[in-house]
Amino acid sequence: MSHSTLKTAITPRRDEDFPEWYQQVIRAAELAEPSDVRGCMVIRPWGYGIWENMQRQLDGMFRATGHRNAYFPLFIPLSYFAREAEHVEGFAKECAVVTHTRLEADADGKLKPGSPLSEPLVVRPTSETIIGASYAKWVQSYRDLPILINQWANVVRWEMRPRLFLRTTEFLWQEGHTVHETESEARGETRLILDLYERFVRDHLAIPVFTGAKSESEKFPGAVETLTLEAMVQDRKAIQAGTSHFLGQNFARASGIQFQNREGKQEFGWTTSWGMTTRLVGTLVMMHGDDDGLVLPPRIAPTQIVILPITAKEETRAAVLEACDKLAMGLRDSRYADFPVEVLVDRRDVGGGVKNWEWIKKGVPLRVEIGPRDLEKNAVEISRRDQAVKSKESMPMEEFVARAPEILRSVQDTLYARAKKFRDENTRVIDSKEDFYGFFTSKNPEKPELHGGFALAHWNGSREIEERIKNDLKVTIRVIPLDDSPEPGKCIFTGEPSQRRVVWAKSY
Repeated sequence: MSHSTLKTAITPRRDEDFPEWYQQVIRAAELAEPSDVRGCMVIRPWGYGIWENMQRQLDGMFRATGHRNAYFPLFIPLSYFAREAEHVEGFAKECAVVTHTRLEADADGKLKPGSPLSEPLVVRPTSETIIGASYAKWVQSYRDLPILINQWANVVRWEMRPRLFLRTTEFLWQEGHTVHETESEARGETRLILDLYERFVRDHLAIPVFTGAKSESEKFPGAVETLTLEAMVQDRKAIQAGTSHFLGQNFARASGIQFQNREGKQEFGWTTSWGMTTRLVGTLVMMHGDDDGLVLPPRIAPTQIVILPITAKEETRAAVLEACDKLAMGLRDSRYADFPVEVLVDRRDVGGGVKNWEWIKKGVPLRVEIGPRDLEKNAVEISRRDQAVKSKESMPMEEFVARAPEILRSVQDTLYARAKKFRDENTRVIDSKEDFYGFFTSKNPEKPELHGGFALAHWNGSREIEERIKNDLKVTIRVIPLDDSPEPGKCIFTGEPSQRRVVWAKSY
């Protein structure tokens, strides 16, 4: 069968037009849609359900490491923002600013903003400065430390080229903000969170990542060091899956977070901040999706098992539905990864084929069919989303109830293994400038084929080289690995000494 005659649920296919495929999967899976507000999206229940699972699971990890949630204002006075020079410069172009209170009708009855505010308010793009103002009040002595607080919130960063989940003007996230007594404690916190994030994306989202530090030009505005997780999605580009920043004393100075240390002297606190966003939902789509739609890792799926009653005949309908409900109850009593199994019986009055394809496109890990013939055999037909769409396995009902958590685990493990194999196959150790340029240049500039990946190459640490590569190839340093086994060599662009290889890629 030739490639062109294969019917897929999503057009175009990934290898034909990856960006358009991505948009179509989001539409078909009913994750989100553009709204009438430029750059902002509506997150639909299926997409929001994924985010809620991420929220619940991450929040559990934060609590287990001693963090607690609070909530701070959406608006930040302009003067607060201006206190940290690098910070304001980094975010200035992305700020939404509130300048007026109330609306007034003009002579023609048209509404226009009324009285100007004495000081403009910035809609938070991130909350270091407003949270710092509270911390300055709360911290007097070393005994008040550490402060370990997180908030779940929305933020606004004005976006010129929006893309659902990946770049929107308003997005949802968590932002942790901590204050510590010593530099080493704050650095330890930054690492702790990086490791926590890595565990979360690996074990819950089935996403393999490279972790490490950002280069000077890629780090968070105002940070001393930014640690990052970088994943490779299926068009071989990098996507940042989370960041953890060591802020030194920069923001403590700006906000006046001071304490009396153990020697009785005044000292500025050492702070960190860290975050993960709804961008992860987009990462999930690009990481695991296929040409039939979304494929969800079971740990994060809003529904893990959908039961599809086959009720073509009126006389067997009641018995089939009863069997479906009984099966659902049995499954809900079992647990997978610390939570009860999430089951849905799809009783909608919609054709069986249409239903089946809707759930395929939504990426539900397991689809279970029960019809009159299955009832006679006391069996079910199971389809796994990580296997070919048409494949089915028949299994006695009792056995399925007993084995469901194990089957879900198997789907989760398969998705991780598949993603890791893909990443490893497209990660290349590169030792010459020619090979580097060749690796990142498509054969067909008009309609670029999928190419490139992650390049592990030596670099002399110069910002100038970074700029040149960015201009020539749109390639940036994604991460400087933190591992303890540096392999010294020569920068492939200048021949100067280099301490370790860094990870280069095109990115979102």
